[in-house]
Amino acid sequence: MVFASPHSGMARPADMGEADGLSLSTLRSAEDVGVDGLIAGGPSRGVPLIAGRVSRAYVDLNRSPDELDPALVEGGIDAQPTARVTAGYGVIPRKAGDGTALYDRTLTRAEALGRLEHVHAPYHGALGDLMRAAHDRHGMALLVDWHSMPSRAAAVTGRNRRGLDVVLGDRHGSSCRGATMRRIRAVFEAEGWRVGLNAPYAGGYSTERWGRPDEGFQAVQVELNRALYLDETTLEPSADYGRFARALDRVISALAAETWSR
Repeated sequence: MVFASPHSGMARPADMGEADGLSLSTLRSAEDVGVDGLIAGGPSRGVPLIAGRVSRAYVDLNRSPDELDPALVEGGIDAQPTARVTAGYGVIPRKAGDGTALYDRTLTRAEALGRLEHVHAPYHGALGDLMRAAHDRHGMALLVDWHSMPSRAAAVTGRNRRGLDVVLGDRHGSSCRGATMRRIRAVFEAEGWRVGLNAPYAGGYSTERWGRPDEGFQAVQVELNRALYLDETTLEPSADYGRFARALDRVISALAAETWSR
């Protein structure tokens, strides 16, 4: 296995040039605050971990480099008109996680390509090295791409008033084997968590890129409900943080002990 946390970074380079007056909570609203720390037990169990250090507000490491937003980036870019781009959440987001506009200007093509060259490409180069090394050693590689979701996204209707605690994404069955997903789901459910599949998150760029089961590469995206461990207003650990962290560490231990088949 390889663990990744692409959205846990906090650094905003000085050349970001965001709009004046944005609050820290707005700038950080799309970050997966603390996820890298929650999964830090992976390496001690033999699972390498790669974590983003640059804020998602600057560049989104879980988007394709082709997902540039023509409403934000000037200069005749070759854009991929996905629904995420249209909504303002391309590889260089136009909006913060809370929907606030991040810029009162457009970015030059050179600025945009510079962010991809200096942040996006090195991250995915390093992730690729880890995945290929795992594949070379074991004959297969499984990416577990860790994220967090706001509690409002985890809410569901009907009898399940509590909402979901975890959402697992396998791009609707295409990025990993069914047996792999069933086992991962069972490990999370053993902690008493309510686990959903592919809705509202089926997996992003990393899951799509590395979800190639026929080639010995599998990928699963994991979304953790922030309300289980975080004060969503202050972005500080909640009173439940310790209990949740211990439970998640048991999940990590169980995943690391598993024998995964190609």
